[in-house]
Parts: sequence; C-alpha cells; structure tokens
Amino acid sequence: QVQLVESGGGLVQPGGSLRLSCAAAGSILSSYTIAWYRQAPGKERELVATISPDTTINYTDSVKGRFTISRDNAKNTVYLQMNSLKPEDTAAYYCNQVRWIARIRDFVAYATWGQGTQVTVSS
Repeated sequence: QVQLVESGGGLVQPGGSLRLSCAAAGSILSSYTIAWYRQAPGKERELVATISPDTTINYTDSVKGRFTISRDNAKNTVYLQMNSLKPEDTAAYYCNQVRWIARIRDFVAYATWGQGTQVTVSS
C-alpha cells in the first residue's frame, strides 16, 4: 500500500482548468496502479481515471477528452489535469492505489482513503 495526499482543488468557473496532485510517501508510486476517484454529495464514489506502472491509462466516459492523468516518477506524484470543467465535475476528488480484479470486473482500492481535495465548478 501507499500513502497518498491529494491537493490542487479549488473553485473554478465552467470551462476552466485545475491540476490535481496525488503525492506519495512511504513507497515508490511508480510500482502501483493509481486511480483518481470523485464523490459528489449524496452520490457514491466514482472512478475517474487510472494509470498503471507501464502508463496504461483508462478514463471514465464522462471525462474523456477533458481530463488527463499522468505521473512524474521523479517527484513520486500522479496528476489529474482537468480542462473544460463542467458543473457536474463538482466533487471531492481522491486518489488511491488500485488493482483490477477480473472476477468482479472492477478496480479495488487498497490504501486508506484520505480527505481528498474539493473541486467546485460554478459560475
């Protein structure tokens, strides 16, 4: 497991951009598949994007073409560049170590959930 701290959220107008950071401590981040999740009030946590050690990337359909997940191994950090933000992107964003579990056709998070970073898109 890795220890992860999210940062970079804030208030932005529709169409604006933010870059979220997921910083790791206690392990080498490049050894793990890392995912960004988000959770809006009253809704369940939603997987947004994943990046594997070999930089295989997946996005949920609603963010394709707008969000970019990347990693900087030298800084032991995973980023989520969020462009063309929409009000429906408003949520608390979290990162976590994940593994694909073929039996359940889903990723499973393994690290302790942090506090996340709040993204609010509003005019």
